[in-house]
Parts: sequence; structure tokens; C-alpha cells
Amino acid sequence: MLPRYRKPSLKTLLGLTAAKKRIKGDLGIYKVTRIFNAPKNAKRRAKRAVGWESEGARLLRFIRRLFK
Repeated sequence: MLPRYRKPSLKTLLGLTAAKKRIKGDLGIYKVTRIFNAPKNAKRRAKRAVGWESEGARLLRFIRRLFK
């Protein structure tokens, strides 16, 4: 098993995050925010399609930050 990148927050451990998401889903808030988040999501999908988030690209960006 791989180690976690970050430790979970106290809210996550207590289940508050899941409860909050469940309430928002029941109220239909995500249907509204989906409209506003569409441009950001399209940009993220385009970056993923060209390999921006691949392991190699992430490594190159990390190395570039080291020598900046």
C-alpha cells in the first residue's frame, strides 16, 4: 500500500465533509455551481487530454521550480 500524500483533516475523520456534501446535493446546489464551474472544468479536461497532469510533466515542472 502506498503512503498517503497528505493526512486527512479532522473534519474528514469526523465525517463532517461527507455530511456537508450530502446536504448540498440534496438542496441542488451542485446543479447551480456546475454552470459556473464549466469553464474551469473544460480547461482542466483539456490539460489532462494533452498530458499536462501526467507523471512526466509533473516531474518536469518540479525540476523547473528547483532551478528557478
